[in-house]
Amino acid sequence: MALSCYYIRFMPPAKTKNGVVAVLGYGSQGKAIAANLRDSGYEVVIGLKSRSRSRVRAKRDGFRRIYTAREATRLASYVCIALPDHLHGRIYKQDIEKNLNPGSTLIFLHGFSVHFGFVAPPKNCDVIMIAPLAPGLAVREKYLSDRSLSAFWAVHQDYTGRSSRTTHALAAAMGFKRNRLVKTSFADEAVGDLFGEQAVLCGGLSELILSGFEVLVERGLPAENAYLEVAYQLDLIISLIKQYGIEGMFERISVTARYGSALAGKKIIDRSVKKRMGLLYEEIRAGKFARKLNRLTPQDIQALRKLVKERTSRPFEKAAKKYSK
Repeated sequence: MALSCYYIRFMPPAKTKNGVVAVLGYGSQGKAIAANLRDSGYEVVIGLKSRSRSRVRAKRDGFRRIYTAREATRLASYVCIALPDHLHGRIYKQDIEKNLNPGSTLIFLHGFSVHFGFVAPPKNCDVIMIAPLAPGLAVREKYLSDRSLSAFWAVHQDYTGRSSRTTHALAAAMGFKRNRLVKTSFADEAVGDLFGEQAVLCGGLSELILSGFEVLVERGLPAENAYLEVAYQLDLIISLIKQYGIEGMFERISVTARYGSALAGKKIIDRSVKKRMGLLYEEIRAGKFARKLNRLTPQDIQALRKLVKERTSRPFEKAAKKYSK
C-alpha cells in the first residue's frame, strides 16, 4: 500500500493534526510508535540523551529533529514517554516536569510509573495511556501491512475534557483500530502486565520450557530433539489458543496429545503453583517489585544480562538458533 493511503486512513482530527509529538526514547516501542505517528501525518520529534547511540538509528530512520528530552518536551503538544520504566521517575523530574506546556498531553505506554507513584503529573495536562499488546517490531509490521494489534487504553487525568478523543486519535495513528482497543485503568494495566510477563508469558514459560528440555537431555535425548519436542511447536499451540481458546486447542490436537495432557497437566502445574502465583501477585500489587525496579543502576542491568545468560542452556540456544531460520 502506498504511503499516501496511510495518511488518509490515520489522519488525526483537525484539532490535533498540527500538534507536535515528542517521543522520548528510541527503543523497540519508541522506534515503532515514532515511525507510525510520522507516517500518519503527525510531526514527530525525538528526545534522547546528547550522546545516545540511538541518535544514529533515528537519523537513519529519517528523523531529523532530534533533541534532548528537555528540549523535545518544550516543543511538544504531546509527550510520549517510551523510556525504560525504571528511568521514568528520574528523567521526568530532571527533564520533563518543568518543561511541559500547559494543556499538553502526557502519553504512557505502560501504567507502571504513574500507578506506583514514580511520576506525579501536573494538574494542567491530560494523562493518557496507550499500551500495545505486542513488542515494537510487531507494532510496526502490522501498521505497514494495514492490520491492527490490540492495545489497552486509559485516561488517568482529563484536564482539557478532550482526553478520550485525543487517545483514540493517537491510537489510530499508532496503528490500533478502535475495535482492537480495550479500556482499562493505569492500575489494572500496570499490575496485570507485570504479573502476566513474570508468572506466565516470559518468566514462567521460559522456566517450564527449560525444565522440560533439561529432563529430556539428562535422560539421553539429543539436545536438538529435546528442543523440537518442548519449544519448536509453541507458536502453533499458542496460535490455536488465541483463535479457539484452550478447549478449542484441545479439540484440534491428536487424541494422544489430548489424553496425555489431560492426565499430566495438573501433575506439573498443581495447586502449589497457583498459590505461589498469588503470592507473586500480592508482591507486585503492593509495589515491592516496582520499588526494586526503580532502584536499578547501569551496573544492575549488566548483572542482569549475565544472570540471564547463566540461567539458560547453551545447547538449547544453539538448537533454537538453528531452527529459527
